Amino acid sequence: MKANHAAPRVTFLRKVAQTAGVAASTLALTFAANAADIKLGSDSGGLQFVPSEVTISKGESVTWKNNAGFPHNIVFDEDECPSGVNVDSLSHEDLLNAPGETATSKFDVAGTYSYYCEPHQGAGMTGKIIVK
Repeated sequence: MKANHAAPRVTFLRKVAQTAGVAASTLALTFAANAADIKLGSDSGGLQFVPSEVTISKGESVTWKNNAGFPHNIVFDEDECPSGVNVDSLSHEDLLNAPGETATSKFDVAGTYSYYCEPHQGAGMTGKIIVK
């Protein structure tokens, strides 16, 4: 009697395809949820958010990444955000000191949100997020 060696191979390939499909779906959801990436400091060392303005949809997140000229932080101004939004939950007041360090906030209320970097606000390091 001859053993059927093709059956285990087909099962293995099916499992690999299923795993790849799950991984691709997870990756797609991750990118959809994180709508924008903002650099803290320009590539040339300028004290600015790059880009300084982004538009996202409700329920999406923004990630800030330390790039140059740090330390930086992200502080939302309650007078420059939609009424009723808890700006403390969006702000990242602790300083980001290391290259590549990140902070992420999720936006669930439509409106315009203005923020700044506390150490560099005087240098004009401000940004805006528009949530549709």
